[in-house]
Amino acid sequence: MNESQKNFKSPPKKYQPKGLSILYEDRDIVVVDKISGLLTIATDKIKDKTAHYLLNNYVRKGVDKSKNRVYIVHRLDRDTSGVLVFAKSESAKSYLQSEWQKFSKKYYAVVNGSFEEKEGIISSYLVENKMHKMYSTKDTKKGKLAKTGYKVLKESSKYSFVEIDLLTGRRNQIRVHFADMGCPVAGDSMYGTKEKHIKRLTLHAASITILHPHTKEKMTFEAKVPIYFKSLIRF
Repeated sequence: MNESQKNFKSPPKKYQPKGLSILYEDRDIVVVDKISGLLTIATDKIKDKTAHYLLNNYVRKGVDKSKNRVYIVHRLDRDTSGVLVFAKSESAKSYLQSEWQKFSKKYYAVVNGSFEEKEGIISSYLVENKMHKMYSTKDTKKGKLAKTGYKVLKESSKYSFVEIDLLTGRRNQIRVHFADMGCPVAGDSMYGTKEKHIKRLTLHAASITILHPHTKEKMTFEAKVPIYFKSLIRF
């Protein structure tokens, strides 16, 4: 943690956008911990209940004519919780996106079943079908290379608790890769099976390490793994 992070104090909870916890903010970036169930950006049907919309309101401080705004750098699935980084200028956005693949991203998940190999890298080429669902293909010209590093930290009779290094940033890649391994993320009705007793998708973006767009300092932002994950695996 650098001096800027040490000196930063999150605003009181009542001033923070609903569903988001401000982890860090300065003139160039704002970093939040997003709850499961909140979209990152708008869809055709949902315009205002998104992290992007809520943060735009937050930085404008209620002034509709304010020129302050936030810019999308990356996304989390609606049902994935954890660290989200937004830029506060076009230049900051461009820098972060150009360097994004070099930054370290760590996730945690509770997945169904167990792995024969407790540590490794899952690699495949991902492509999207007409239903906007991602899947792996052997056609290197058709798909985009996706790599997911994983390490099993704990197992129970039904689940495994896994630490994940996101080595590439393809849409839904973690969910597709674990489903491909026969160990879909618990609560994933799209790539796994619907489980009535599971309250949410058990995938969490726990930390991101970036170089600050202005100072170029290395900064790591962390969001605690939900207690719910640990209750499933019985820590």
